[in-house]
Amino acid sequence: MKKTEVLAPAGSYESLVAAVNAGADAVYMGGSKFGARAYADNPDEDMFLKGLSYAHHHGVKVYMTVNTLLKEEEIEGLVEYIKPYYESGLDAVIVQDLGVFSLVRKHFPDMEIHISTQMSLMGEQEVLQFYKLGASRVVPARELSLEEIKRINETCDIDIECFVHGALCYAYSGQCLMSSMIGGRSANRGRCAQTCRLDFNLHKSKSEGETLSADEKINSKNSKKLLSCKDLCSLDVLPDMIEAGVDSLKIEGRMKSARYTAGVVSIWRKYVDLYLSKGRSAYEVKDADRKRLLELFDRGGQTQGYAYEHNGKDMIVLNEVLKKNKADEAFFAFLDKTYVENIKKIDIDVKAVIKKNKAMQLSLYTNILGKDFTVSVDTLEADEAKSRSATKDDIAKQLLKMGNTLYEVKNLEIELDDGLFVANKLLNDLRRGAVDALEAKILGKRIYKEPENEEKLLNINTLEEKDFIHVVCEEKRQLDTMLRLLEKSKDTNIKEISFEADTVAPELWSFYTNEFKKLGLKVNLYTPHIFRLHAKVFFKKNMDLLKAAGFDGYIIRSLEAAFFLNMVLGSKEDVNYIFDYNLYAFNSVSKRMLRELGADRLTLPLELNINELKKIDPEGMETLVYGRIPLMISAQCLKKTSTGCDKKSETLILKDRYNEDMPVKNKCTFCYNTIYNAKTFSTLSLSRQVMALRPSVYRIWFSTEDGTGVERVIKDYVRAYTYKENVSETVAAHTKGHLKRGVE
Repeated sequence: MKKTEVLAPAGSYESLVAAVNAGADAVYMGGSKFGARAYADNPDEDMFLKGLSYAHHHGVKVYMTVNTLLKEEEIEGLVEYIKPYYESGLDAVIVQDLGVFSLVRKHFPDMEIHISTQMSLMGEQEVLQFYKLGASRVVPARELSLEEIKRINETCDIDIECFVHGALCYAYSGQCLMSSMIGGRSANRGRCAQTCRLDFNLHKSKSEGETLSADEKINSKNSKKLLSCKDLCSLDVLPDMIEAGVDSLKIEGRMKSARYTAGVVSIWRKYVDLYLSKGRSAYEVKDADRKRLLELFDRGGQTQGYAYEHNGKDMIVLNEVLKKNKADEAFFAFLDKTYVENIKKIDIDVKAVIKKNKAMQLSLYTNILGKDFTVSVDTLEADEAKSRSATKDDIAKQLLKMGNTLYEVKNLEIELDDGLFVANKLLNDLRRGAVDALEAKILGKRIYKEPENEEKLLNINTLEEKDFIHVVCEEKRQLDTMLRLLEKSKDTNIKEISFEADTVAPELWSFYTNEFKKLGLKVNLYTPHIFRLHAKVFFKKNMDLLKAAGFDGYIIRSLEAAFFLNMVLGSKEDVNYIFDYNLYAFNSVSKRMLRELGADRLTLPLELNINELKKIDPEGMETLVYGRIPLMISAQCLKKTSTGCDKKSETLILKDRYNEDMPVKNKCTFCYNTIYNAKTFSTLSLSRQVMALRPSVYRIWFSTEDGTGVERVIKDYVRAYTYKENVSETVAAHTKGHLKRGVE
């Protein structure tokens, strides 16, 4: 049976040592930059390389987290940042940013690339595409079921890595804007403020004129941790995961202690070995080990996660706080002594050959997990002795000095001719040269070579029409309002309209496309945020209606949607793919990569300020100018958690500790929740600055607005972005997003 990897977190050098000693097959660790745990005790270059050396000397792989979104000025220094780690034998990088993927593929072609869970891969088609592009491993969205994991495994011969233990994000795979929109700290850049762990209340909604507000509270007073997931522990389904095709079992915890790492890794090591050696029939998780895992960290219980459950109340903390269980001091002392504080040395065999009229030779040998490593180095001939001849004891004294290295001489053999003199300096240089050669071989050191050919920059500024307004409607009532408005006024510069696939019945798709096309507009379908089996079944069922509607384009919010549509439609020559903001054209290289993946038009990201947006050349791109921004997209359902599932889509209100009202839509057709910002994103006061960016398309996005609200917004934004008028802000509770402040 194929060996399954136990992959451990290392937020520090001490945690790495603990993970290696406790039995990890691989560790993942961040450097000083670009890791998704910016507040961990991330090592600097020297300490990282020290950790890399320790891991490789014990047969353990090291993966570096470069799994944040990089701004233009940051990505320019990426290659130089990675180069010393690559040259020292780094096994792989974990990436979220498509620009990072592209540059690593180009500059370090013999190093593995692992696709981070934060890229939120949800289906076999996008996994297959990344495999073709050069990825060696994917970490799919944590929300996938084992059935979906199995489908990926059967479709593509790529390593699959899944989280099995530790913290869970409420948002899909950690792609969350709540932290950045509320506190200016971007979870996508490793600085999550964990706002989801705070208290919230859920209310029914009521309409007050143009706005929605909270009505009756529907969660209990002791159930306020509505967005706080229990920690994951998949020990009970470990055999199922391995049999579904999971190659690497990933433990979360780079922000936690070395003791935590040691304890969790040692227990997972125990059960992986148990299953691999004795099979399913002998597999049983002991209560004592469950208890120890909770003693190491307890947020309010543990959950098996999404292996067999799409969502559920038992996966949410609800009414617990972080608690400290009674410690098993003997167990903790064992962890510290055995794993945390124990620097394990590597036994080596040393052989010195010192003969007359021959170059002196020193050979070192070791075996690491069944793999032999041997090196031999030569130096000058030994001189004839003028007085006292060298003895074997003299030679041994110098060769046994391993100092601060990880080596310890187990066997020493010396062949020495009589009558020779050997200077200590010569022996020391010989020993150092041999040790360096052995270390280089064990680490798998490389020499970096500049790529020969530059990649051709693909032009994505392909729009024939530019500087127009694109209106997106989530609800049918908004579409009906837009029809009435556009029938009355043709002078709006609104050239495109889009609507969501689930809020307009498929039987009406053709009606709306025909009506808007009569008015001279292009019509797009807004694909769901989450494109999993629910979505595929839905579109396959309604494929005839989809084709009959004759959409001009599709707004793509998941790469799986693009690849699925390619497959079922057969050709996309006559339609445009508009990649949405959450596919993160964060820098010029990621823009190029998204074009490679099929984008005809890109949407500007929401976490860059105006000056940062200028650097990625917004011409030809689309930008949001109005709309209520989703803070989270979640597989969990707030309605189901609070009152149970009745399979009826509706809008609820989530209230935070500041009494802010955040609308929540449960998308029952595709089974996910969208939590929107309490404040509406509005750019009326910044319209001149936004237009100065020279994007080609201005998007107005309606989510909860009624007919009156739609009319007011269209009037204001046509005046601002079509007629270039100065228009006063009319939305009381609004935000300028990150256009001014940006994010860390």
